[in-house]
Amino acid sequence: MGKSLNDVLELIRDNGIRMVDFKLTDIDGRWRHLSIPAERLTEKTMTAGIGFDGSNYGFAPVENSDMVFVPVLDSAVIDTFAEIPTLSMIGDVKVICLPENKPFDQYPRNVAVRALEYMKETGVADEMIIGPEYEFYIFDEIYFENTSQNQSVNIFSSQAHWASGDEYNNSGYQIQHGKGYHTSLPMDVCNDLRSRMCLTMGEWGIDVKYHHPEVGGCGQMEIEVELGDMLKLADDTMSAKYIIKNEAIRDGRTATLMPKPLAGEAGNGMHVHMLLRKDGKPVFYDPDNYAQLSNEAMWFIGGLLTHAASLCAITNPSTNSYKRLVPGFEAPVTIGYAMANRSAVVRIPAYAKSPDVKRFELRNPDATCNPYYAYAAILMAGLDGIKNRIDPHEKGWGPYDFNLFDLSDEDKAKIEGLPASLSEAITALERDHDYLTAGGVFPQRLLDQLVKRLKKENEEISKIPHPVEFAKYYDL
Repeated sequence: MGKSLNDVLELIRDNGIRMVDFKLTDIDGRWRHLSIPAERLTEKTMTAGIGFDGSNYGFAPVENSDMVFVPVLDSAVIDTFAEIPTLSMIGDVKVICLPENKPFDQYPRNVAVRALEYMKETGVADEMIIGPEYEFYIFDEIYFENTSQNQSVNIFSSQAHWASGDEYNNSGYQIQHGKGYHTSLPMDVCNDLRSRMCLTMGEWGIDVKYHHPEVGGCGQMEIEVELGDMLKLADDTMSAKYIIKNEAIRDGRTATLMPKPLAGEAGNGMHVHMLLRKDGKPVFYDPDNYAQLSNEAMWFIGGLLTHAASLCAITNPSTNSYKRLVPGFEAPVTIGYAMANRSAVVRIPAYAKSPDVKRFELRNPDATCNPYYAYAAILMAGLDGIKNRIDPHEKGWGPYDFNLFDLSDEDKAKIEGLPASLSEAITALERDHDYLTAGGVFPQRLLDQLVKRLKKENEEISKIPHPVEFAKYYDL
């Protein structure tokens, strides 16, 4: 049962809340916020909303940039990182219109809501259930500079193998390169920090499955959450990133979900598990098919693989994303599907055997994405596959029940790959986006704006000299 305004006001009174903080999501997937004194949260707030200038959030220009933020009562939670007792709430954005305000169709959360509505309209399912995995690095300190005369990054990690020669505060228990997976104490110096992150997530209503050190020996971690409703998990993804970063700062460290912060080490992905339900029953289960997946599940996979290249512009929207999507680091680089094969873009977990959890995961996304757009785009690609009955086996996309990285160069050349750069992904999105605009889910002007922003960022970064270029070319 959802919270009422009275429930939220009672929460404010019982906890001595002085401020209410409203968190809004911009086009890039960053939280912005504004706060009001707690006594100003009234019924009028829920009907009239709180006005703001939406032109600064990066969306395509609209006729009226005067917008209102309307809080989602169910999202009310005490913000444990604020010194002043503060209640945090996310919400929806509406454009001011007469006689009634209307949802702003470019706002990330509204796009996700519309995608779910469209799914129900198709009759395929009435629930999209997902489960993202959050991979991130924790460092002791980081320094970076980008000026005309200096492009540099310095990372400090006491558990990294390179710290074994440090003169001060050296325990001698460093982790070898690429050997971080499930390593124990005393090498796992961030165990308690991860536990605090998970406990805070629980306080914020996020159901944590487990946490552990990941492969990257320089401080890579993973927190996996339980499966849940797509819209809630999109909200939770924003909260989880906020919690991970702020708990690290509170601990005197720094955390990043950046896809490839370290050369030669494993990158950070955000694998997304998914399944559909209709009338409470699984849509993806069939005991007689490959991997016990139904025809609808295979068609959904077909849609994901058909649109994999253009999806990357939304699920992997940074230049850094494509430094992760390279062979040799358990990151998918080829378009295909398989059971229990981590080198495939779509992996079907062998351990998920019961009908209610029969699912697959998309392995290429990373946390630089806007989760609302990314999860909505994934759903739209899958629904397009079901609509057009795209069989991934007939398309030659698998099943690849072998390690794709071990193929000969000749065989690798026969397999279609993911974009190798953000530029390639942008081009794919420009060419292939009708599946996103179906049902009015992604407005065309939003896609145009996303492409415009991605191109500008890609061009800006491409013009900056790289330190490796000095090593390669300085003496020529």
